[in-house]
Formats: sequence, C-alpha cells, structure tokens
Amino acid sequence: MHTRPLALLGLLALAAGAARAQSPEPFGPGTGASTALPAVTVIAPRALEAEPTDAASEKRISGETLNTRPIERPGEVLEAAPGLIVTQHSGEGKANQYFLRGMNLDHGTDLALWLDGMPLNMRTHGHGQGYADVNFLIPELLQRMTVKKGPYWAEEGDFASAGTLRLAYADRLERNVVLATGGSFGYWRGLAAGSFAAGAGFITAAAETVFYDGPWQASDALRKFNGFLRYSEGTPDNGLSITALAYTNSWHATDQVPNRAVFDGSLSRWGAVDQTDGGDTQRYSLSMRWSRSGDKGASLVEAYAIYSTLNLYNNFTYYLDDPDLGDQFQQSDKRKVFGLNASQSFNHGLAGFRSETTLGTQVRYDDIGVGLFPTFQRTAYGTTRYDQVSETSVGLYARNATQWTDWLRVTLGVRGDLFMASVDSTTQSLNSGTTSAFLASPKAGVVFGPFERTEFYLNGGFGYHSNDARGATITVNPADPTQPVAAVPLLVQSKGAEIGMRSQALKGYDTSLALFLLDFNSELLFVGDAGTTIASRPSRRVGVEWTNSYRPAAWASFDLDLAFTRARFTDWSPDGDLIPGAPDFVGSAGMTLGGDTGWFGALRLRSLGPRPLVSDGSVWSTFTTTLNGRVGYIFESGIKLNLDAYNLLNTQASQIDYFYTSRLPGEPAGGVADRHFHPLEPLALRLTLAKAF
Repeated sequence: MHTRPLALLGLLALAAGAARAQSPEPFGPGTGASTALPAVTVIAPRALEAEPTDAASEKRISGETLNTRPIERPGEVLEAAPGLIVTQHSGEGKANQYFLRGMNLDHGTDLALWLDGMPLNMRTHGHGQGYADVNFLIPELLQRMTVKKGPYWAEEGDFASAGTLRLAYADRLERNVVLATGGSFGYWRGLAAGSFAAGAGFITAAAETVFYDGPWQASDALRKFNGFLRYSEGTPDNGLSITALAYTNSWHATDQVPNRAVFDGSLSRWGAVDQTDGGDTQRYSLSMRWSRSGDKGASLVEAYAIYSTLNLYNNFTYYLDDPDLGDQFQQSDKRKVFGLNASQSFNHGLAGFRSETTLGTQVRYDDIGVGLFPTFQRTAYGTTRYDQVSETSVGLYARNATQWTDWLRVTLGVRGDLFMASVDSTTQSLNSGTTSAFLASPKAGVVFGPFERTEFYLNGGFGYHSNDARGATITVNPADPTQPVAAVPLLVQSKGAEIGMRSQALKGYDTSLALFLLDFNSELLFVGDAGTTIASRPSRRVGVEWTNSYRPAAWASFDLDLAFTRARFTDWSPDGDLIPGAPDFVGSAGMTLGGDTGWFGALRLRSLGPRPLVSDGSVWSTFTTTLNGRVGYIFESGIKLNLDAYNLLNTQASQIDYFYTSRLPGEPAGGVADRHFHPLEPLALRLTLAKAF
C-alpha cells in the first residue's frame, strides 16, 4: 500500500522531465484545447454551448464544463448529457451501465458512443450486445461532447435509437499538467499530460495510472494504465491528426448481492458470495482524421484500427446450477475492428434558398473470437460455446438542410445499412452460418425560429440496433443441443419522434423542453450468461425532458435537468406490461462557482427513479439519489488543490437492482427468487494536487 504514492510520484517526475518546460502559445477559440488543470478558458464554453441546434434535445458541452464536475469514475463525465445516468454493478474495469429515455441500456444496447470517430460499442460481444467500455477515458483531455437523442440523425446508425454521444479529445493542450490524487479506500491516481511543437504541428501526450481497492471486503485491486499520443496539424476543421491509444486494466469484482443474505446479517453490504469474480481487459487503437472546409463545403475522412480483449468472471446465481463448484463463468472477447468514415458536404442554392447537402459513408469490419466457459475460481473446466465471428457493415447516408426563410429550416435525410455476418461455432456446428440484413431509415427535422431567441422543433425518423450475430444463426441451445432455439433478426428497427422548444431569451439562461416517443418492434437481448438470444416484446416509451442552464456571471453556473418517461410493452401478456429496469424518472441539479484563480467549488445532485424489476410490477427498486461536491483553490503559480467528496450524505442505496432466482449454500435446490443489488459506495474523499506550466 505505501509503495503506491511513491510509484505515482516517480511516474509524474519522469513525465514532467520529459515534457517541454515551455507551454505552447495559446490559440484561438474553436481550435480545441483541453481545459486541463487549472482551468483556462480556451474553447469559449458559453459560445460553444449556445450554438444553434437541430432538435430541442441536442446539446454541445465543452471540455471545461465537463471537468468542473466531481466524478467518481471516468464514465460519470457522460452524465453531463441531460437525462443520462451512468452507474456500475461490478468491478471498476467493467463497462458502465447506462440509463436514458426510460431505458435500461445495459452496457450500451441503444446508446451509441464515439470517441474521435471511433465507435466504442462492440457488436456480438461476449458480455452483451453494444458493450461500450469508457474506463479508458481521460476526462482532462476532452475538448467537447455532442449529445444527440432519438433516431433523427442521418449520420447516426447502429445503437443510436435512444441517443448518441460523440466525444472529442483536444489536439493541443494550452498548458502542460501533472497531478496526483489520493483518497478513501486505497484510491491513487497519477496523470501527466502536455503538448509541444513538432515540425509543422504539435505532439500531445498523456500517461495515467490508477490503483483502487474500494470499500469491498474483497478488494477491487484495480490496476489501470492508460496512454495517449497524438500528432496534429491545423485545426479540427482544416487539419490532420494521428492518434494512438493504449489501455490495460485488471480488477476483482463484488457483483450484486442477495437482499435476503444482507437482511439476515449473514453477508455484509460490501461482501461477495464469490470473491474470485473480476476480470481483465486491454484496448489499443490507431486512428486518423483529415478535414478540409471552405465556402463551398467540407470534407472529412476518419479511419481507425482497434484491438481489444476482455475476460470477465461472474457468478450471479451462486450455487443454483452447480451445488458443488458453483455457477461462476468466464466470458471472453478478443477482436480486431477496422473502419472508415467519410463525408462530403456541399453548400449550394436550392430554388434560390441557401442549402447544404451532405453525403457520407461508414464502413466497419469486426473479426471476433468470443466464448463462454464454466469456471471455478477463474479456472475453466469446460466450454459452453466458442465462436469465430466476422461482421461487416456498410452505411450510406444523405442529408439536406435548407433555410427556406429566416425562420424556417428543414432537414431531410435517409440512410441505408447493410450488415453481413458469418458465425463459425466450434462447439456446435448447428449454430454456424451466415446472415445478412438491410434497413433503410428516413429522417426529418424542422426548426421554426428564432423568435426572440426562441426556436421550436419537430423531429422524426427510423433507427435500429444490430443484434448479436450468434442469435441470428442459432438453431439449438449450445448448452443442450436437443433443445431447438429460434433465430432472431440481425437488425431491429426503431421509430421515434420529438417536439420541443429551446429559448435563450433571458440573458445567461438556456432552457429546452422536449416531448418524445420511441417505439421498438421488439426489444432483443442476447443473454451472455446463458449463451442464447431471446426476443422480447414490442415496446413504447413516451416522455418529457426539461433541461436548464443559467450563467449569471463568468464565474458561476447552475443547471437543472428533469426527465419523466412512461415505458410499456405494447402487446398483451399475463405477465404484465411493465418493462423491467425501465426508470420513470431521472433528475440532476448542480452549481459551479469559481474563476481561473482563487477559490472554486461545485455541488451535484443526481437521482435515478424507481424501476419495475418484473413485468407485473410486484417488485420495484427504490430511488437512488446522491450528492457529490468539490472545493479547491487555484494559485497564480499554476498550482491547483482540490478536494472531491462523493456521496456526501452517505446514502445507503443501490447502484443497480435485479430480481431473479439464486441459491446460497443450504437453500432448496430450486433456489430463492430475490432482489439482488449492488450497493452505492459510502462517503469517500479524494484530494488532488496539480501543477500546470
């Protein structure tokens, strides 16, 4: 334990010695410096966040705004998207769980996540379709995040039905930074980042390491190492960048625990039935971006190559299936992903009116090895299934935006997506095969205004998510080949519509209101725990979102976001029409105070509403509400000291709840149906010392 701070200080000293002592000259607004520590206004957050939008729910958030939030884990930076909750039900190396627009999105089933043109959602994944791990994010490097909700956007394809978050790292940092953080439950973090001139451009580099034990009786023993290297020329609109990322992580995990064992005192809230759960992962990527823009239009080309692996060890049912060895299993995923995004926009006249037409393509290929194995204390003793999968998608889209009058703007778009997949099941040849599917998705949007700095919006369109390719070729249960299993479609269509308004009529105040509808033909789910796919029922979600931000002065900002959703299955069933895990309320509020130097602080309140855990509504989760805070001081010398506090009220609540059958030693062979929960961590403090130069 005592060697960790020394190791971090050694890393920081090494990185600081290698960094250029003289920071590069500041550059103009819009070029995208990170607001590393301490914060320096370079990206003009108020100007960025006040830009016109094409829907009431669209939002742009600067890196500076993102980094004012006290976050306990990297994924929580995404909660700047109104109505989004990011939580965790396992060890800190596993992908987060997301909630948005009345959907329990698991690890990313219908929330598309992108970083610098690279997709983060993984298709045909060992732990669940759309698995999107953002634990490798370095928040201090973020330049901006663009939030788009609903299937109304021609440039957004797979997994984008509930929404899309597009993240961008800064090409250059205005100031170099080194920082060290220490805190409760064995938390240690070190970061060094900086930029320096190189030929016609700049090189920006960062290195991060994190150790964390957590409050659990079986330590998380997190060991995370992260690296970033980018060469860039010009600006994001007219320039070139080449980026390499490297990330490794290993951890133990305390998964959800049975309520009955905590209630009778036989298991602590921080305990684990199987203390060998956990995992390891790695991710390496190389990407590039080339862009040109001018009066006649803009060109953009992005290409990427990703290599990633994941091994997860989970035991959710304990001794239900195997009373002797237990029910632990390993999910493995090893893949290579290659892709290309290209678009060309043209500025032209249409019947005498200003118009812009964009044509684009998105091509992606995944080469995947994915397996499911029974294990005892992380040692495999069999194979439930193992598959080699190749999956290719080609998306083409066209979008036209025309300004018909000074108060009417219309956007029309369409995209077509072709998916092709081949599955080679080495454990059960009957589940091998090829499959393909095509979907056309029209989109439309209308903007009325501005009228007194107020705009009104109508949006609608079709979207989709892909299903696990193994579910589209499956014929028998891999665990019991005598049981036939029906295949499911490779692509699942969604439909959505939204009506809303956004007003900036009052100085410093930005408010939007959106009423939305989202339908799915069926909610398809690949059950990674069992190696099979089930098709759920058709569903509808109707909701309203109210988003507010107020900046009365450059040193003060306040925000309030509320979202209410009614989520229901739309067919009749004796089981009921409630959608398990679908929240009916998400809310957040916060304030940030402080300038470039001197005292600063922040408070953030977030609340996840109750969710039905079974369709008939007989079992529900409760509210999960937390309060986080930050206070600190920035010295003229560039030194910054801040204290973050998480779960300030020390609330005893759940990060996630499920209701299913499990068996503890001595219980009946059929197990016990019970609520299982992953507790919210108790009050924790973290102190950060940073130096910018």
